[in-house]
Amino acid sequence: MPALRILNGHGDTCVSWDKTLYTAGDAEQVAAVREAERLFAAARAAGGTAFRVRPGAPAERITRLEPTIPDDVLIVPPMMGG
Repeated sequence: MPALRILNGHGDTCVSWDKTLYTAGDAEQVAAVREAERLFAAARAAGGTAFRVRPGAPAERITRLEPTIPDDVLIVPPMMGG
């Protein structure tokens, strides 16, 4: 089941959805994807970097959320020196 994970000061925020039900138009899964897209856009606008994470493969930097892929997406916030 794909998921969007956004690292933050509390650990992480996670939104997941069932790709098959989303594709079929299930209202609950469509709502979950909309929330994931909203969070993705906000995190990217704040300077976060998004990565597609697949087992056995290097992470791949992405610039948009694709809800029909089976892989997880991880967003890392911008690093700040101090």
